[in-house]
Amino acid sequence: MLQVEGLSKAYSGGFRLSDVSFSLESGYILGFIGRNGAGKTTTIKSIMNLVRPDAGKVTIFGKDMYNNETELKQRIGFTVGAADFYPHARISKLTKVYKRFYETWDDAVYRDCLKRFHLDENKKVCELSAGMKVKLGVTYALSHGAELFIFDEPTSGLDPVARDELLDLFRDLVSDGDKSILFSTHVTSDLDKCADYILFIADGKIVAFDTKDDLLDRHALVHGDKKQLEALKDRLIGYKENAFGFSGMILREHLPDGMAAERPDLQDLMVYYNKEGEI
Repeated sequence: MLQVEGLSKAYSGGFRLSDVSFSLESGYILGFIGRNGAGKTTTIKSIMNLVRPDAGKVTIFGKDMYNNETELKQRIGFTVGAADFYPHARISKLTKVYKRFYETWDDAVYRDCLKRFHLDENKKVCELSAGMKVKLGVTYALSHGAELFIFDEPTSGLDPVARDELLDLFRDLVSDGDKSILFSTHVTSDLDKCADYILFIADGKIVAFDTKDDLLDRHALVHGDKKQLEALKDRLIGYKENAFGFSGMILREHLPDGMAAERPDLQDLMVYYNKEGEI
């Protein structure tokens, strides 16, 4: 459904997206993680041709994205954060403009989303909270029969109940096997609940791309004293020193025999890949 090959983009400020490659098949949710500024939004905007990459290829539904952009965007539900465009327009007026761009706009689905997300069409965009603006953007993405959904921080600003409801909706969307979702987030607990695959980026480079379970199973959390730290330091992905010794992350294949270890979660993964001996 989605194939990304060798995306690269350099900026004058020094940041560089380097050789980003991954794929997404039908019926799966791919969670895209990385700290702020790691390259998640640049990657997503490059996929959607909102940022023109310096190199690389994006293939969607078997067609080149950059040569078939108008056609393919009919089949993609896309949102980047909160819906902040035309802030003084009422939702009803904004929708009349938005729906003109999509041949397969479905008013029934749109009305269902308004009800599900408690959105009032008579309100102006500027009157919505940050969370409600996110819900509006997701509503538009869901309302035109898309098969591939690409969301940048779709749970940003949502309260725990609304976030859980949205994740349930994501799981429902892919349950028939015909749709897929790529979404970026720094709220890793969201992905613990619903992601099938994880794409992890750091400093513009892909650190890992695997199923969520296989990725976590390949890593281990370890704790020890300062003597053990000196022995393990070269094998640790990252570590934190404390009064009693250290805590760190290591690949299981590098774990010494007999050393106790715990399975990490996605937050641990993000934290330790961004620490190199921090105290």
